[in-house]
Amino acid sequence: MSALRGTAVTVRVGTVLGIAVAICFVTGLISHFIQHPQPWFLWPSRPVWLYRLTQGLHVISGIAVIPLVGVKLWSVWPKLFERPLLGGPVRALERLSILVLVSAVLFELSTGLLNIAQWYAFRFFFTTAHYAVAYLAAGAVLVHLAVKLPVIRRALGEPLDEAPAEGTPGPTRRTVLRGTWLAVAVATVATAGQSVPLLRELSMLAPRSGRGPQGVPVNRSAVAAGVLRSARASEYRLTVTNGSQVRDFSLAELQALPQTTRRLPIACVEGWSVDAEWTGVMLSRLIAEVGASSGSDVRMISLEPPGPYSRTVLPARHARDSATLIALRLNGEPLALDHGYPCRLIAPSRPGVLQTKWLSRIEVVT
Repeated sequence: MSALRGTAVTVRVGTVLGIAVAICFVTGLISHFIQHPQPWFLWPSRPVWLYRLTQGLHVISGIAVIPLVGVKLWSVWPKLFERPLLGGPVRALERLSILVLVSAVLFELSTGLLNIAQWYAFRFFFTTAHYAVAYLAAGAVLVHLAVKLPVIRRALGEPLDEAPAEGTPGPTRRTVLRGTWLAVAVATVATAGQSVPLLRELSMLAPRSGRGPQGVPVNRSAVAAGVLRSARASEYRLTVTNGSQVRDFSLAELQALPQTTRRLPIACVEGWSVDAEWTGVMLSRLIAEVGASSGSDVRMISLEPPGPYSRTVLPARHARDSATLIALRLNGEPLALDHGYPCRLIAPSRPGVLQTKWLSRIEVVT
């Protein structure tokens, strides 16, 4: 067993683990900055599937990390308790980086999995905590690589076919690596179908199957949002404002406007996505009704009581895109209540959580 745990295994698994963590980190930053925009960050509206790709990679790479972390910890487990525990400055720095690295990665994986399952057993706000600890994990990886670089170079030249005991047949390090890659492949295929339609029937562990009302899954229902009465009220009006210019549209008036149909994916931060056919009024046409220019950001306000995502701001490059709709129909049918009836935003290359449902007000940001 000790021969199987050699640095040849640790380094090779660690290399793949580092690549997966890097992909997960970068794609996670993209999602965070879309949801919490910075002045320097620009996210395009085309191609329409771009967020679906990046967030799918984020969740898929995160799940792939789980067996990799398990094997890497197994391969170094005895060395974690070697004496002296600290020793000189370099060894102390190495031990500290390992402690931070393991703790941060396990935190990210556990909270990420809970978020995918929408089981918020913790009391902190997931997005903020997940984002902050990601920097700890990335920093610890860089320190660990810097300290271990000579060992990594040497270990990459070590043989993989050494048996656990001389003259005794049995698994080799190569066998361990093959088992690891198989575990990564199984974990990926078993969950990636929520992002990759071709794998949907094989992904038995995917939290979202791609099914739901009108062929689209639902994260937040109308009951949970507390909009059952207001969304179905006969006096419902969608208010569009641009400074002092205000227009109110009843549902019938929205339906009487020229309708546009677009096939767009809706992709959620939990990793699931699905293509759907959306029909409604182009947002650019609605804001033109109140004299707004195409260079303005637009604030979307939901009937839902105030909360983290009941109000969102759509950047101008998305607002003026011809694929951005105030949707009234989904897959050829009127919007179901859980999908945002009477109308909702659907914009290309945006997280589902920002595709505001149960719209009550659209404000041009001046």
